[in-house]
Amino acid sequence: MEQRVTIEKTQPDAWKAMYGLSVVVSKSNLTPIQKELIKIRASQLNACAFCIDMHTKEALKIGESPQRIFLLNAWKETDIFTEEEKALLAITEEVTFIHHNGVSDATYKQAERFFSPETIAQIIMSAVVINAWNRIAVSTQLPIGK
Repeated sequence: MEQRVTIEKTQPDAWKAMYGLSVVVSKSNLTPIQKELIKIRASQLNACAFCIDMHTKEALKIGESPQRIFLLNAWKETDIFTEEEKALLAITEEVTFIHHNGVSDATYKQAERFFSPETIAQIIMSAVVINAWNRIAVSTQLPIGK
């Protein structure tokens, strides 16, 4: 694949704003593993090779197990993710596929069992930000890192 336009160079103000939003979201009270699970799962759903590559490497670096990364695509069919993580992943998927049915009441109520309103907002914003980065990377055919 040939890389296309470089948004960082052609739209520097937009890139800086996007990066700034990422920095704000990174300061959430989610654990580092939770942050990476959101990023990896949304990136899988969006088929964003660049972001899958980046965030699986980061997850491994901070201590996530290869098995959990390998099974993330099938998180509903395994018991290696906690109920809290499953609630987080459900919101991530429904935000990513917002055009299907939005975030369902059942998913939201499940999240409320584990997370405060502030943390739910942080999960939603984390999903929104990685979805935006996925769209940039896929649209511009950003090559994976080596």
